[in-house]
Amino acid sequence: MTIIYGVDISRPAKPEDVRDAIVECFTQAHSEALADLKNYNKDVSDISFEEIKRINVRQMIRNYFDQVGGSYDKPTRDSIVNVVKKLKEFAINFRNKDVIEKHIKEIQSLIEMI
Repeated sequence: MTIIYGVDISRPAKPEDVRDAIVECFTQAHSEALADLKNYNKDVSDISFEEIKRINVRQMIRNYFDQVGGSYDKPTRDSIVNVVKKLKEFAINFRNKDVIEKHIKEIQSLIEMI
């Protein structure tokens, strides 16, 4: 069984699965940049801080779904593709191209399962 960001690729994926995988992927990939949030929450436990980072990423992705005319709660394949494009544009400010392309390729393999 192979799992990509929480999605078992041996079974068909639902759009919600891919959306959640994008949240997980971006949280992992962008973790270092999100570490700055800790400066504003020094008394927060590491477990709570991880959830704060995930909430931050989830909200950013929600905003991108809104920007592309999609719904975070009821994503479609097309809205997911457009959100990934937005995330790629954003990530270029923080990551090198090879890292971004690696993550995009993984997410693209999940999108193809929808």
